[in-house]
Amino acid sequence: MGGIVRYAGRFLAIVALIIMTGWAVLAIYYSNLPGDYLRAGLAGLFALATLLAFILLPRRFRILVGFLLGFALIVIWWMTIPASNNRNWQPDVAVLPYATIQGDLVTIHNIRNLQYRTETDFDARYYDKTFDLTRLHSVDLIAVYWMGDAIAHVMMSFGFQEKDFVTFSIETRKEQGEGYSTIKGFFKQFELIYIVGDERDLIRVRTDYRNPQEDVYLYRTLITRENARKLFIEYIQQINSMKESPEWYNTLTTNCTTNVVRHVRAFGGRARYTWKILLSGYAPQYAYELGALDTSIPFEELKRLSYINPKAHAIGNDPDFSRKIRAGLPTPTR
Repeated sequence: MGGIVRYAGRFLAIVALIIMTGWAVLAIYYSNLPGDYLRAGLAGLFALATLLAFILLPRRFRILVGFLLGFALIVIWWMTIPASNNRNWQPDVAVLPYATIQGDLVTIHNIRNLQYRTETDFDARYYDKTFDLTRLHSVDLIAVYWMGDAIAHVMMSFGFQEKDFVTFSIETRKEQGEGYSTIKGFFKQFELIYIVGDERDLIRVRTDYRNPQEDVYLYRTLITRENARKLFIEYIQQINSMKESPEWYNTLTTNCTTNVVRHVRAFGGRARYTWKILLSGYAPQYAYELGALDTSIPFEELKRLSYINPKAHAIGNDPDFSRKIRAGLPTPTR
């Protein structure tokens, strides 16, 4: 038994070393060091030096201590790499939103409402709007699918007496010429942005202009007005904070679903970090299981009714888009 435990311990140690080495190599390669060749060379050198040291050198314990010290230094250095608000941003994420608050009145500046000809060809338009928190009536969960059931982009939309709506979309803030990469998303390659947008923009770019078009579902939640207000203020505080102190996006820990959970938990909400949050396509089902959606009908039926692509196509750029998109949707009693 002692031999089995010993071999199992060695196996786990080797696996841990491989994972740590792989992380360090990628952290160096995707770091802010200047020059592709320099980063690739240093990453390769670290991997080669680690491999040769454990294979060729005696006194493995000292080698292990040295590796751990080197790894710790890389982690400390990597953690100091700062996010920035000053880069050559793509036009759709170039303008940051922020808000001013006077009592119950919240004025959001730079609400995005791009006028699209294609996904990448548009007129950049922004506007300011004042919202009265005493009129905040609803919160809707919007889930967008483009690669199967497991992965979705989640947005939250706030409604004021079913007349005015504003949507928050947590996304990567990409630079000119930069494309999304799940791997890069682990290594401080994308800043985070909270886009505050008009639903005609944030929904229709997905239902009408992306190729292929994406499937959009709008779920009406059961959140109380008190908690809706708290959640809205959480988002407002976040966009104001990020205007002064930019943050990094992370594929696993800081994304469109984990941050929603963080905001809900900030005021005592019941949401937890589960596999249905990590696999974001199941977030609406998780909300249903928590009782945050209309549970008077089976979830599959609710999902079918919440599918809004045909409506978005038909309504187009109608100024009354937000109200019309909700016509016929299950509206739970709050």
